[in-house]
Amino acid sequence: MKKVLLLTLLSLLATGVYGYNDHRGHNLDSLERAVAKWTPDAVDNAGDEELIGLNIAYRELMLGYKQISREKSIFYARKALGISQPRGWKAADADALRYLGQFFYAREQYDSALVYYNASLAAVDAMAAGAVSPTDSKGYSEQLIDDYYSALYGAVGNLHNMMGNIPEAMDYYAKAGAIFDKYGWNESNSVLWYNIGETWMDEGDNRKAKEAYDKSVGYAQAANDSTLLIVAYKGLGRLYTEEGQTRKALRYLREVNAWYTVHPEDGPEFRRENLELIDMALTQQKKQLGWMLAGSVLVIVLLAGLLVVALRLRKTRHEKAEASELIEEVLQELPPQRSDIKLSQRERDILDLLSKGYTAPDIAGALGLSNDTIRWYRKKLIAKFDVANTAELISTAKDMGVI
Repeated sequence: MKKVLLLTLLSLLATGVYGYNDHRGHNLDSLERAVAKWTPDAVDNAGDEELIGLNIAYRELMLGYKQISREKSIFYARKALGISQPRGWKAADADALRYLGQFFYAREQYDSALVYYNASLAAVDAMAAGAVSPTDSKGYSEQLIDDYYSALYGAVGNLHNMMGNIPEAMDYYAKAGAIFDKYGWNESNSVLWYNIGETWMDEGDNRKAKEAYDKSVGYAQAANDSTLLIVAYKGLGRLYTEEGQTRKALRYLREVNAWYTVHPEDGPEFRRENLELIDMALTQQKKQLGWMLAGSVLVIVLLAGLLVVALRLRKTRHEKAEASELIEEVLQELPPQRSDIKLSQRERDILDLLSKGYTAPDIAGALGLSNDTIRWYRKKLIAKFDVANTAELISTAKDMGVI
């Protein structure tokens, strides 16, 4: 009977006939009816081979009901653990525990999700430490263990990301990336670095985002995967749009749009997001062109104003130069300034005596000179001070402070 049940389970998994088929083509109704025949007593008396098949069936139902009935999905995950945990089947444990973590993650119950993710990691640690595999006498292969690790590292990284623990998220992303590099899984690394770029964009660190998007582009090119390359280009388009570098942004975003025009069936949501970014970039570009036009007009107005000022200054300087030349000419034509008159001591003595009312004979007698000599000095003084007579000479000399 047990052997028949096992064969029925495996047959249902392989063929997917009768009843409701899930998104992978597995027939859930028939599979569910088959596992329902496994009573607790039947499970207790079953051999490992049969229980392995039953555990697989429970996990298939767990995955099959994921998009149909969360309650049933969780129910079968716990049924799978009820078989694997008592028997130390660590790979099966890790699989079901990780799924339970994803369930609580989707419900935003992050603390519960972390408990299950950590339990799943502990199961993988046991696999790496040499836990016995029920299906392979050689144990779990290094690549299988790394595959489990990389999936969990990515899941735990996403969890910390959603919880706002960015440094912890980046630590787990780095561990996943190291495994991808180890096996040359360029596709996985391209997706990983795109998500890292999106995280840094949300955090406002455009420099780190640019580095991540560039790595995503590099891995996509190494994988020769045009779909992943387009995804990375969309990230760069978002980056340059938010930085206001609309020319660069549109170069990437239009290439993305051209690709989706040829492949309209791929990623409609992703394409819609790209179109929104194109619209945003074009709006920014129009604003930038408007500001540039306004700035150009302002510059032209300022230059015109500066030109007018320069012309006026030039005219003023020219007029000032002409005025200076005219003043210089007038000054040259003016007689010497009286303040510049130079007198000898004899002239000063005679001028002083004249101011005191002395006559020419009196001055001649006082200075021991002839009358003619005194008259000659008086004429010379009248000429120097540019006056008409002796009285004006004395008056001018006093005004100038000479006497």
